[in-house]
This record gives sequence, C-alpha cells and structure tokens, in this order.
Amino acid sequence: MDNLQLIDKLNTAREQLFREIGHVIIGQREILEHLFLAMLCRGHVLLEGVPGLAKTLIIKTLAEVLDLSFSRIQFTPDLMPSDITGTEIIQETKAEGRRFKFFKGPIFAHIILADEINRTPPKTQAALLEAMQEHKVTAAGTSYPLDEPFFVMATQNPIEQEGTYPLPEAQLDRFMFNLRIEYPSNDEEIKIVESTTSAGGTSPAKVVSHEDILSFQELILQVPVAENVVRHAVRLVRDTRPGLDVQPRFIPEWVEWGAGPRASQYLILGAKALAVLDGRSTPDISDVDTLIKPVMRHRIITNFNAEAEGVDTDQILDRLVETRSRSS
Repeated sequence: MDNLQLIDKLNTAREQLFREIGHVIIGQREILEHLFLAMLCRGHVLLEGVPGLAKTLIIKTLAEVLDLSFSRIQFTPDLMPSDITGTEIIQETKAEGRRFKFFKGPIFAHIILADEINRTPPKTQAALLEAMQEHKVTAAGTSYPLDEPFFVMATQNPIEQEGTYPLPEAQLDRFMFNLRIEYPSNDEEIKIVESTTSAGGTSPAKVVSHEDILSFQELILQVPVAENVVRHAVRLVRDTRPGLDVQPRFIPEWVEWGAGPRASQYLILGAKALAVLDGRSTPDISDVDTLIKPVMRHRIITNFNAEAEGVDTDQILDRLVETRSRSS
C-alpha cells in the first residue's frame, strides 16, 4: 500500500473511530482529536479536568474502538512500583526446583490509563518513567520489552490538591500533550443527562487494528517538513527560556524555566499529523501554532510575578504566538 492509499485509510479510520466513540461520548471533539494525534505520534497524554467530565470514560471508550489491549491503573497513596511493573515470585517445580519467575504487571498493555496519577507518591510515579521513555520494564536486571504500540494516558484532578503529589518536571516532559477538558455546553449537557439516565445505549465497535496504528505511525515519520517550519518551532521553544539574548521581554518577567528540546520535537511531529489528517503533503507554520498550548503549557514554569499578576502559561503562549506572527 502506497502513502496516498494509507492517508485515505487513515482519514477513513478517523471518521469511523469518532463515529463509534460518539455513541458513548457527547461532544469533546477537540480532546478526541488531540488524543488521536498523540497516538499517531507515539506520544503520551496528560488529561486534566474537574470531576465528572468523563476523563476516564473518554480514554476507556477510545481503547474500546481500537483493537489494542487496555489496562486501567487506579493510582492511590499505597500503590507500589511493583504493582505497576510486575514482580518476581519464587516458584517451585519438580523439574527445576525453586526459581524466580517474573509476573507482568498491568503496564504490559497497549493503552495504559493512569487514573489520578497525582494521587500516588513520587517513587511509584517514577515507575512509569522508563516505560514511557524506553518502552520497556527492568526487573532484577532483566529488561522486558512492552508491546507496540504503547501509550500512557493519565488523568489528574486540578482542584483537589490536598494529599496529592504533583508530577515532577522530568515526568511531565514525557507527556506529548497536556489537555484541559472543559465543561460541556448547555445542549451537550442536556444530551449527556438524557443518554445516561435512560435504558439502552450502543456499545462502540472496534474500527482500527493493531497493524493499522503501527503503519499510521510510520507514515507520520515519513512526512517531509520545510526548514522554515522547523525553525519556527525551535524559535518558539527557545523564546520561552529566560536568559537568552533574543526573546520577547515578557518572558523573563513571567517565566522561571522554559521548555526543553522535546517540545520542538513534539511540535513538529504533531504538525505532521495535522497536515496528513487535513489532506496536505507537508505541514506549515499554522500547524505548529495550533499545537503550542497542549505541547508546551506543562513545560513552562512561571515565576512569582506571573502568579501575582494572574498570568498563566496559556496566556504567555498566546502572547508568544502573537508576537512571533507580527515579527515574521
């Protein structure tokens, strides 16, 4: 199958996927689009929102329409690293006597739902680091590769912070997107109430296979990118780092630490995926600008001045894009 046929297949699969998800999830099209983008780019997603906005249901339903294995891990204060990765247990057999055998944990699945990830201590959060970055788990000196494709989709509640453990910057940086799910519109909420308080309902059908996801991921890597688009992405990321010679003046006023090189990589990968889904052969600068918030909002640390003035990362990124568009 050539790339043009694969692009047609990808767009058909996307529409089928969203149609099936629509049997369960009402609205939230932008969130679903970004989740699908992350999967095409081999990226992980951190989904934030207040309770009751179907964060867990969205991820669970997405897993149902994909022909991939799914595992949900409920993060709690007493969760241990071995509860995620697996553990070695002594087994005794007549033939071999006593020996250790590794029993795989729930992380050995294609899609991992890390529910309320900020409810567990840093030691357990760190158990995800190697898996998210290296796609493998190491136990007793032995590495166990995870099945491909592999995605971690984590949720956290931004308002109940008592008894939580904020994710360290090193782990935040491993998420491609930080998505903020908003309240539904009035009409959407009416439909949600009607559909969830009555009998019936349709279960979504599987529409995308394991092999399809891998071929779509390979397709995204093959998309060419113009040098000016790459330069624009790198310029945006470098502009968030205080202390550099050329940058907007508001950055050192409001930003303590800027985004690292992984942000540039994800901006370009995401722009490639956007272009393909829009039927274009290569991304442009507008694709990069479209993704700047989900890619970079969790990679910027604001300082005291920004907190005192009520300025958040999204406002800083909006102003950054506006500044760069005027100067180009």
